[in-house]
Amino acid sequence: MSGRSSSDSSSSATATPSRGPSPLPFSRHSSSPSETESNSPLLGLGRYTSSREGGWNLRTLVSNPSRRRKREGRKWRAFKGGLRRIVRHPLFPRQPLTIIFALLMFTIFAISLTLFLLYILNPDKEPLPWRAYCTIPPTTSVPPRYRTTLPYPYINPPPKVMPPSFPPDDLDTLPPAGLFLGVFSMDSSLERRMLIRTTWATHPRSRNGAGEGDDGMGTSRTVVRFILGQPRKGWERRIQTEMEMFKDIIILPCPENMNSGKSHAYFTWAASDAWVPPVYFNTTHPMPEFSYSTQHIPALRPAPHDSHLAWQDSASGHPMPWVRPDYVAKVDDDAFVMLAELEARVRIELHAIAQRPYGMPYTSPASASARVEVESLTPVDTPLSTMVEQDNRDESLNDPLVYWGYLVKEKFMAGELYALSWSLVDWISKDQTVKGLTKGTEDKLTARWMSLHPRAGEIRWSSDHCWIYDHPRSGTVYSHGFLFPSEVSRIKKSVSSYLEKVSSNSSTGTILPSNLAAGTSPTPSSWAHSSVSTFGTRYQQPLQDMDFAHTVEALVEGSDMSKLQEGISTGAERAWRNREGRITRYESKRVGGTIVVHFIKKHVWFLETALAFLEGDNFSEAELEGLNTDEDRLNVGLSSVWTDSSVFKQTNASAAL
Repeated sequence: MSGRSSSDSSSSATATPSRGPSPLPFSRHSSSPSETESNSPLLGLGRYTSSREGGWNLRTLVSNPSRRRKREGRKWRAFKGGLRRIVRHPLFPRQPLTIIFALLMFTIFAISLTLFLLYILNPDKEPLPWRAYCTIPPTTSVPPRYRTTLPYPYINPPPKVMPPSFPPDDLDTLPPAGLFLGVFSMDSSLERRMLIRTTWATHPRSRNGAGEGDDGMGTSRTVVRFILGQPRKGWERRIQTEMEMFKDIIILPCPENMNSGKSHAYFTWAASDAWVPPVYFNTTHPMPEFSYSTQHIPALRPAPHDSHLAWQDSASGHPMPWVRPDYVAKVDDDAFVMLAELEARVRIELHAIAQRPYGMPYTSPASASARVEVESLTPVDTPLSTMVEQDNRDESLNDPLVYWGYLVKEKFMAGELYALSWSLVDWISKDQTVKGLTKGTEDKLTARWMSLHPRAGEIRWSSDHCWIYDHPRSGTVYSHGFLFPSEVSRIKKSVSSYLEKVSSNSSTGTILPSNLAAGTSPTPSSWAHSSVSTFGTRYQQPLQDMDFAHTVEALVEGSDMSKLQEGISTGAERAWRNREGRITRYESKRVGGTIVVHFIKKHVWFLETALAFLEGDNFSEAELEGLNTDEDRLNVGLSSVWTDSSVFKQTNASAAL
């Protein structure tokens, strides 16, 4: 009672202030009522709202940035502590010699890891059986998703009858295809563009073919143009001057790039601005009518390397209008193209139904049945506008759907060269889904676009694995010596005899290799053999002291010069003398050989390729000695005169321009 009275009296004696004192930091031992209320469990706060108590609520972190700095400081101190322990480890190098040794070992480890990853990620680890490709031409006709996938390389089952060699006998009776060939280049590649202009873009043996050729009629509708992105600031004036000089450069409305939309920008441009010359002469078979056949513009001024027929028409005073191309092709500037060979392949595809085997007679596209089918499904009360749209679709049913190139592992056409028929190019430029798929590896993207086409199952994926390859010096799985039809004929005999032997062993019950027993054809290492190059080994010429002509001859697949060995000096002249002339190499045909040589990374490689395919005599010295009759010698003389006059005519035309 006395305690309570004393307390009450002191309380009553002390005046109660009208306003509480300023708030003070919480005290751990405070027993004030306010602290008791604030820490009451009934309020849901508890004692951890105090910053001194180590609270971690959001308000404390936001209002106290110094705590965040302290946490970051603790992490940094922990990192330094760990690093200090590593440095103080007894095995950590401290002397200069041990430090250098440790850096060397780390470098070796990094390089080894990089090479290992490159090997794992590289899909091309084994040399390809290109001899089998040349023996059994691929028969691809529909997209991979619409056919049973065959093992790679897909050479099974071997055909009972080998298909005839290219070209078919009726090739030159068909009207030539209109081909717009865009060479992807960049502003600084002037030297490479000049090499192309003066070699395969204009040379008679590229445009006319081997032997006497066809006077350029087949490539009269083939146009070569260089495709560039926006030039850099320091190159604008030079590119503008080059455009005024040669009239063969197209500047796309996009930055220069490889896999960031340049291909889509090119096809979009081509859909509205690509034009080629019309057919200047009559052929046995007329030009089929397609939905784009009526589109034309006044004749454009040809580039210096365009066909001489286009220049003659331009100089006539009444040039014929230019028309839409049947194909728009893309090629890299490190590729060497034989234009007559390329045009002959796509011409066959243009005049084909589904897949036209080599040597089959010409047949125009069959569209009547498709039109009848669509008309039979059209209701009687269909609005007029809808019927007009259906009529437009009917016309496009005639258009060929062709995707031509080198098919890589049943997935996409290799980016060094591929061609799309006009209908596919026009669709690429308009489809909204395709416009959203423009960045990535461009050749794989193009194959993906084809799979998105509304008529994807009707697109003909036409591939040629024999006559498209890399330069012999490149050392890739796609490289071998310069190839000609005469060597391919010898390859066919050796591969065919091997297949016959395997077939006879199978019929007699002989034990076969495991891969053949499993239903696939064997692929012996000899099918990848090259007399020139070896995969994974840098090319070495047979003899050290060789002039340029002999060096080029040594790069020809199967030639005697390519089979020489160091130390055999007496055999070099004999090998050169016994080389094959162009007539023998092309088996007296105009086309049927190499289409593209790719991966030409050095200018000297480019010149070697040009000399191998564009120069050389129609007959070698040994072949001339074998011609006994005066009539044969006269024919050879006329052939040489024709070749010289054609080259002279083309040279004079270029000089006049």
